[in-house]
Amino acid sequence: MAVFWEKLMDSQQLVQLGVLIFGSLSVFILIFTVTSLSKEKEVEKRYSKAIESRNLRAPRNEATERGAGRKQAVADTLSSIDNEKRKNKRVKLYVRLKRAGVNMSVQTFYTLSLTLGVVCASYAYIVVPTFSPVIFFCIFIVAAFGIPSWILAFLFKRRQAKFVDELTNAIDIIVRGVKSGLSINECIAIVARESAQPLASEFNEIVESHRVGMPIPECFERLCTRMPLAEVRFFSIVISIQQSSGGSLSEALGNLANVLRSRKQLTAKVGALSAEAKASAAVLASLPLIVMTLVNFTNPDYLVPLWTTFLGKFMLGAAAVWMLIGCVIMRKMINFKY
Repeated sequence: MAVFWEKLMDSQQLVQLGVLIFGSLSVFILIFTVTSLSKEKEVEKRYSKAIESRNLRAPRNEATERGAGRKQAVADTLSSIDNEKRKNKRVKLYVRLKRAGVNMSVQTFYTLSLTLGVVCASYAYIVVPTFSPVIFFCIFIVAAFGIPSWILAFLFKRRQAKFVDELTNAIDIIVRGVKSGLSINECIAIVARESAQPLASEFNEIVESHRVGMPIPECFERLCTRMPLAEVRFFSIVISIQQSSGGSLSEALGNLANVLRSRKQLTAKVGALSAEAKASAAVLASLPLIVMTLVNFTNPDYLVPLWTTFLGKFMLGAAAVWMLIGCVIMRKMINFKY
């Protein structure tokens, strides 16, 4: 076995393998980027053509002018929300902490993250002191920046799920309150008092902001920033249009509640249909690590060249890169957008 690894070290296969791996990775990234940009441009062209053809076919009279004005208001609101979303693609850390419901300052978060990185790198050095400094540095980077970011994303998604579960009930409360003669402000205050977390705290932010003079539509726009969900955007659009154009708020919110219930049912159906694919992806992602662990226990000398030779370490790094690419591709395949 050792002779085999020495022959590989003396040959040109190391250079060829490196060129093949990084060349393929570069081509993959280039194709993925070009495809994403072309799809976005194609969608924008179709959207603009549909709007132009609809404007050309629509007859002009007083009723259509009023309908066109309301549609234009909805389009303007959607456009402003989309522009705000594009501006906030790179969200600041304190906003991410607030979204995740973590009551912690940015300085404390960075301190804990760096401490976690130092602890993990030190533990790896104690367990396997023969690793190169590059590996310890990579462990520090992953533990200090990757794991805390993953934890924030996990807490944020869990908080979003709880918020969406309570949002339909909150809209029903507002509809009943408006029908009974209460104002929208009083209905929001009732939701803030009676609902469960995290919806209660978010609506309490709306109540407090409105008390200091902020308009209701702007309060809901800030809610969209704290909770960037499609359901919250729909809610904000309904409130904004009603405040600017008038109309029956109870009827609009009732229709929105029905839409959100249908959307929730669709989410559950998609989750059930994609459960098998997610399980298969988890098995495929964990299988190489499981096999390596079993081989290491049954025949430890078989994998020694992977840890002690330069070619072995290079192959481990290349395998890790391709495993990461495979996990990203499988994740994009099983995460459905609807």
